[in-house]
Amino acid sequence: MASRGLPLYESPYEDKWHIVRPDALQALYDTELRRRLSWYYSVLSGENPPKYRIALGIEAPLTPGELREADERDLWRVHERLAGEARRLYKRAREGSAIDVERARVSLLHVKAELARRLASPCRLCERLCMVERASGRIGACRLAWDVYVHSAFLHLGEEAPLVPSGTIFYGGCNFTCVFCQNYDVSQTMARRGYKATPRTLALLQDALAARGARNINHVGGDPTPSMHVIVESMLYTSHSRPQLWNSNMYMTREVMEILVDLVDIWLPDFKYWSPQCARRLSGVRRYREVVERNIRAAAEHEDMIIRHLVMPGHVDCCSLPIIRWIASSLPRDRIVVNVMGQYRPEHHVARNPRAPKWRDIARRPTREEVDRVVEEAERLGLYLLP
Repeated sequence: MASRGLPLYESPYEDKWHIVRPDALQALYDTELRRRLSWYYSVLSGENPPKYRIALGIEAPLTPGELREADERDLWRVHERLAGEARRLYKRAREGSAIDVERARVSLLHVKAELARRLASPCRLCERLCMVERASGRIGACRLAWDVYVHSAFLHLGEEAPLVPSGTIFYGGCNFTCVFCQNYDVSQTMARRGYKATPRTLALLQDALAARGARNINHVGGDPTPSMHVIVESMLYTSHSRPQLWNSNMYMTREVMEILVDLVDIWLPDFKYWSPQCARRLSGVRRYREVVERNIRAAAEHEDMIIRHLVMPGHVDCCSLPIIRWIASSLPRDRIVVNVMGQYRPEHHVARNPRAPKWRDIARRPTREEVDRVVEEAERLGLYLLP
């Protein structure tokens, strides 16, 4: 694949992942993880097809020409009916029935890809709702026009144990402006300096990662949401059977969630803030908690999930503890895995100007005591934590 110019990088540790990450090997046989992430493991083992393959087998009552010319409201009506069929089929698969899906000429996935294209211009992919005509070359709030940029793709050995080795694709651009972002070059300052990916080249990239042993295809960034019109269309051309993983800040619109819930096999959401003031000040987003709560609830209704929470210094009481309590009270605890992350470090604007009054509170690493308080509360509430 490298000869095609795809941004696929090899690590000297790739074929030694089981030595570098023995916990990832153990996670294959962990009965509790297999119970909580049962759909993910069933796809990983080949017992069930990934959800995008199910969507490819649901036939749409449209010709290719009708699909392109249909009114958007009519397309949503078709989508609602076909998604209902896909979800019934998926439910049967989860209950242990064998399902046989053959690719339809025009499928639910084709309808989803067309709707994703329309949502991208004028852009209604994320809750910023900037409504920019990205197809005309205008730059949206995510720092992208129509084109999608892949900055790197490789077998990631640093993700959560059940996911390693993860076929990770880093997309340029993000709908947040986090002042502490560790990937600020990819997400903010150099978002459009990656490899320009079409749906077909992105499909080749996914297949190459799967062929090299990826347990999943991990769409991340930046954030993948601004690139979802190309990501969804790429699934029309892939041949792999790996689970699709959505690694996101979860600030997408309801319409985007409706498209993704029938395609994503495992979610990796990042729940950063509880306080709206913290979200506005540090990431530049409004209505953060309202949107992220809504989308995490919707994702949890449909599929497996590992929720990440990054403990930030000075934000245990205003953000971390309320988030942990919300997870415990609002989501199905028997199907949720939580990763409390203590690796925050000052980066980007915070690292360059740590004495700035606006973010002086996060210009240090969290203390062990701060991280322990969050972990202890999660354990007290009965949440399942990754070590």
